Amino acid sequence: MPSRPSPASARSPIALGALAATAVLVLSGCVPNAPAGGTSIAVDIRDDACEVETATAEAGTVVFSLSNTGSDVNEFEILADDGLRIVGEKENVVPGQTVDYAVQLEPGSYVTACKFRQVGEPVGRAAFTVTGEAVVRDADEQQLADEAVASYLAYLRSQVGELIPAVAEFAEAYAAGDDEKARELFAAARVPYERIEPTAEAFGDLDPSIDYREVDALAEGLDWTGFHRMEKDLWPPHAGDLNSDGADALLDWSPSTPEERRALADGLVADVDRLAQLVRADDFTLSVDDISNGAIGLLDEVAAGKITGEEDWWSHTDLSDFAANVQGARVAFGTVRELAETAGGAEAEQLTTRIDREFDALEALLAQYGDLDAGFTPYDQVDAAQRKELSDQVNALAEPLSQLTALVLGS
Repeated sequence: MPSRPSPASARSPIALGALAATAVLVLSGCVPNAPAGGTSIAVDIRDDACEVETATAEAGTVVFSLSNTGSDVNEFEILADDGLRIVGEKENVVPGQTVDYAVQLEPGSYVTACKFRQVGEPVGRAAFTVTGEAVVRDADEQQLADEAVASYLAYLRSQVGELIPAVAEFAEAYAAGDDEKARELFAAARVPYERIEPTAEAFGDLDPSIDYREVDALAEGLDWTGFHRMEKDLWPPHAGDLNSDGADALLDWSPSTPEERRALADGLVADVDRLAQLVRADDFTLSVDDISNGAIGLLDEVAAGKITGEEDWWSHTDLSDFAANVQGARVAFGTVRELAETAGGAEAEQLTTRIDREFDALEALLAQYGDLDAGFTPYDQVDAAQRKELSDQVNALAEPLSQLTALVLGS
């Protein structure tokens, strides 16, 4: 789930401390890399503005150098000419951060915009035109690109195939009031979703229905449904407990009735079925930069929500989501690795070797806390020093991984 933080003034002291560590991670890990080719365009992101240096670019690899000079997390979006369909996005751009976002754009008309705190209406919509001719890869690279897309599509479809029965079993236990069983199934039911989260987010309202936290739904004026609504029922708060935004956990909340539980369970199952139908549709496809940016995005998910403990606030199963995000990122990286090395040569091979090494180190560190089969240490039992160690290793992986898309696109 993309991090959609509430105003900083509303956060609890615990959340603020965790977020400070995350800010260090993002600022030091996702630093801008001078593109080896293509167009680089500066974007000044503020709370109430999104100023793109130029309104035009040549077709091919376009690198947007995003600088957040505002007061809170933001995201950058490239929309189709209808201003609705998202062609590409870079989430979790924190205050003070400058980060490159590489994307391949075909000739045509687009709209650029930002989204303050990653909620609500886009800010600073502006027309953006891509001119010239569509870029054509050489035959060998095109074959590798086609193979990467086909492989990743198969992976996505296998994951939604795992997600359907896992969610159905969890939802039925929840609806039936078998809380002990539902609690046992909660983390595992989320794993396939967390592995492919950026794809789910591309389908508009599905991620909000499936995976919004309470603070996210309130910020956007939506009915709160999905995993985290059910999580709060299964690990109910007590007097004096706070939500992840520092608000009274019992304010405007009460345990769901049996009828409400059945509706929530049926809704989650229906949303997951809809996600599966969309991913399995004959006309569903993606690009190689969707895959590589998805790997980067999954690591951003770890930094933005899992390291802080805000994701699974009530169950403290954050490390399970963390591990699933990392697994998904590694699959995406592996899918485009050969293409990146072919397009980038010896320098690219050095980078991919470094990425592999940092993935190994992160997975080894996570293994100290458990695994997806046996379960992980509850995250409220992971102390600040241990969280810092995890954060540092995510940081060590984030820096080389942030360069992946430019390699995949041969820029």
